[in-house]
Amino acid sequence: MLKTKKTDNKGAWFWVPPLYFAEGIPYIIVMTLSVIFYKRMGISNTEIALYTSWLYLPWVIKPLWSPMVDILKTKRFWIIAMQLLIGAGLAGVAFTIPLPNFFQYTLAFFWLLAFSSATHDIAADGFYMLGLSKHDQAFFVGIRSTFYRMAMLTGQGLLVILAGHFEAKTGLPPVKIQVNAVSTADSLYFNPLGINIQSDSSKTFFFTKEQVVISHQKIDKKQATQFLDSLEQWNLKHNFYQPDTEVSFDKNKQSWWQNNVALPLKTSLSKLFNTPNADLNLSTSGNIGYTYFYLSRQPADNEKVILNFSHEQGDKSLSLAKSYRYEFTSQNWNIPAFAAFVVDPKLEKEASALFVGLSGNISLAWTIVFAIIAVVFVGFFIYHRMILPKPLTDQPNLNENGNLLKEFGLTFLEFFKKKNIGVILFFLLVYRLGESQLVKLASPFLLDARELNGLGLTTGDLGLIYGTIGIVALTLGGIIGGIAASRKGLKYWLWWMVLAMNLPNLMYVYLSFTLPSSLWIVGASVAVEQFGYGFGFTAYMLYMIYVSDGKYKTAHFAITTAFMALGMMIPGMISGWLQDIIGYQNFFVWVMFCTIPSFIIIPFLNVDPQFGKKITTQDTAN
Repeated sequence: MLKTKKTDNKGAWFWVPPLYFAEGIPYIIVMTLSVIFYKRMGISNTEIALYTSWLYLPWVIKPLWSPMVDILKTKRFWIIAMQLLIGAGLAGVAFTIPLPNFFQYTLAFFWLLAFSSATHDIAADGFYMLGLSKHDQAFFVGIRSTFYRMAMLTGQGLLVILAGHFEAKTGLPPVKIQVNAVSTADSLYFNPLGINIQSDSSKTFFFTKEQVVISHQKIDKKQATQFLDSLEQWNLKHNFYQPDTEVSFDKNKQSWWQNNVALPLKTSLSKLFNTPNADLNLSTSGNIGYTYFYLSRQPADNEKVILNFSHEQGDKSLSLAKSYRYEFTSQNWNIPAFAAFVVDPKLEKEASALFVGLSGNISLAWTIVFAIIAVVFVGFFIYHRMILPKPLTDQPNLNENGNLLKEFGLTFLEFFKKKNIGVILFFLLVYRLGESQLVKLASPFLLDARELNGLGLTTGDLGLIYGTIGIVALTLGGIIGGIAASRKGLKYWLWWMVLAMNLPNLMYVYLSFTLPSSLWIVGASVAVEQFGYGFGFTAYMLYMIYVSDGKYKTAHFAITTAFMALGMMIPGMISGWLQDIIGYQNFFVWVMFCTIPSFIIIPFLNVDPQFGKKITTQDTAN
């Protein structure tokens, strides 16, 4: 392919969307799909939480090796090489799943995926700035975010569905349970010995109760707890699964920070805001129903029949009491294993949901899934090797006689020597100061009961509002923001975007004071806030690109992403603690006060009026 300085807008459509789709897939695989995979394979929650949480580390520390991407080779080389390495890592996961020590081997390959993916992120963001004009960088900033989100949905949706499909095709017939919540139903009663056990020596399948009807009326909480405990003890007694292990700690032991800072501050804030305790009715709970499973005939002595039972479709206000993964053997095949369904206590209408149990070859199913993704990444490697442009500016920054360590150090030094670096860092840290706290408490506020001054939405309603309406509004806001910035430039839209980022947070102030019962009002309010966030975040991304411009733009952009993460992490850490003290109403008012620094810093930002705008012939002449 001929070397070009920049690609035109038309050509960029062939590589920007697939590049950012490819960027999102390994991230969601490592952070989300790995958890689902290990759960299906029978790894305990304790081990899953411990080992997979560490997999986020490469994205946290990626600025530390980002200079290597700038100094050695081209960004195009790093993208193509990392896609091939990601494909190899995925193949490694696929090939080691059938092995006895699969957990250790697959975890090692997930670490390879994590570091390869983080490096791919660095190179892709750098190449985006090198391969596009500043106008096209502004135009595509919403497009690239859209395809990154599509990768998120693919990883935690389509790939899980694909694994479930292969599980269903490689084992016993799927077990389908229809659960209906109605106004009245039979009283709750658990009698495991009252089930009439049948058998069928001609074929293997599961006997079950296919229709479960539960009243959505609340029940006594003590009764619900006793029922769930009895059901759990039955399952454990007959070795259908092992008890969940928890990490123990001394809850009464207070740290220096808690004794000298957190508790005194909490006391002062409680007195200042005089937040009343919620008058909670703790004596009631959402209603409960159950079903059972047992095999039609005895398996071989050394054979285990695994049954994974989960929510398939329908209203998410009907859920399982826990995640169920049963093991049936020659010792317990004709003993019923039980699963409990829980109705959201806020549900006040009829609802239904389908739950499915799969007993296929789980190892084979996930091997096929990871093998398919590996092949897809080989396809990405081939495609991007052919389609990615070769900008003249995409060159290694290490001179022939240069010192690698010196260049490495210079990369960080040059960033912190930028003009007005204090203003730059302050902007990166405070632009989302309000949003970073709101995003942590938005869903709890929508879900919390009205006795807790929440909106009392059901889980199903929340999924509709955030999972559908919110995502559409967020995506539209990002795309429109990018198009707008490409028309008149970042500087023109800066004030409008900071307003769009922060003022829609008033919707939560409104919701917390009025507590509307209309789902339309709540949905519209969330849509306004999410659209504003998508539109306003465009300015943040473009400013990161703007301040990263220079010799080490790839590494410098990675450094700005670290400050972006820091600006979200620290305020988010204290948001729940603060809300618990001052209540939702005062908390959302506090969020609005936290938006003030982002307005204060805007006049101090020195942004080229032409940045992001399309360069016309007249502009060039001037």
